[in-house]
Amino acid sequence: MSKLKPYGSKWQRSRLEYLRTNPLCVMCRDAGRYEPAVVVDHIKPHKMHDAKTPAEMATAQRLFWDKKNWQGLCNPHHNSTKQRMEKSGKVIGCTEDGLPLDSNSHWFK
Repeated sequence: MSKLKPYGSKWQRSRLEYLRTNPLCVMCRDAGRYEPAVVVDHIKPHKMHDAKTPAEMATAQRLFWDKKNWQGLCNPHHNSTKQRMEKSGKVIGCTEDGLPLDSNSHWFK
């Protein structure tokens, strides 16, 4: 099965359109800061490169193109915070009160 190349010209056009209408990093905004978004991130990873079966490819394609699964991020949040979240499976950060954002944190048990 041939591998799809999802980040082609259609993605670049969609990405630019999304950033025009969603210009701020959502993680910065949630922290009370206003920084421009430069990356369109997939909230739930699409895992297109790991898809092996037609069903996995179809699921990956749906996640990839679902705009409800997109969020604008600045480079620092995309390249550090989001990567740590994906690797650890945990939500990184805390509220203004100091409580973890991850509802599965040991602090809530």
